[in-house]
Amino acid sequence: MNTLLWGVLPYVVLLVLVGGLIWRYRFDQFGWTTRSSQLYESKLLKIGSPIFHFALIAVLMGHLVGLLIPKAFTDWIGIDQHTYHAGALYGGGLAGIALIVGLVMLIWRRRSTSAVFKATTWNDKIMYLVLATVIGLGMVATLTGDTTPTGEEHNYRETVSVWFRSLFVFQPDVEAMGAATWQFQTHVVIGMLLFAIIPFTRLVHAFSAPFHYLFRPYIVYRSRDDSSRPSATVKGRGWDPVGTQDNKRVKR
Repeated sequence: MNTLLWGVLPYVVLLVLVGGLIWRYRFDQFGWTTRSSQLYESKLLKIGSPIFHFALIAVLMGHLVGLLIPKAFTDWIGIDQHTYHAGALYGGGLAGIALIVGLVMLIWRRRSTSAVFKATTWNDKIMYLVLATVIGLGMVATLTGDTTPTGEEHNYRETVSVWFRSLFVFQPDVEAMGAATWQFQTHVVIGMLLFAIIPFTRLVHAFSAPFHYLFRPYIVYRSRDDSSRPSATVKGRGWDPVGTQDNKRVKR
């Protein structure tokens, strides 16, 4: 079971993620969007969306530091385990709380605003359920995952982080991940599910970036050559007075 979960499933999820993004880009470019509902309601969105997205960036940065930087390196630069754990607990806890607050506001807005709720599909509901579950399990793992059921101390940087880095060299350390507490294991499994559904939900916008803007053709919106301007070549007024000549002829 450990081999299937921690040795095979991560690469299957990666194939689904990459293949799904390619498929979505080729066959549904106009659907590559969040399908914004800002026109229906904007007050709660202006508050909840920034809170959620800025907190998400902080959480992702924390994950990258915890998963990619080995424990030996932090020990070498003088950060002991107690200091690191305190920073991860308080910093990650605050970011997690802000993330939950932002998500609750977005879900409440979607449920309480009739027009927004009518625009919510079953796809959106499943996405929000998986996303909320991942965030909730992440908070549980942060607060309670440092102790095994037998009371022994658990350091995720010696289990989850080791397994995560081993995936990049195609030698998954399933034993390391198998030694993690159930809180982290459950969080990782649901997290992989979240990545697998990204190409098929509004979360696909997380992979949007205007890279084509860097390679766009040069566009001349207007010339700076004064000789090409109408005011430089046409002297006097650009119109004739309407009816003036006829009035003069009548008087004569």
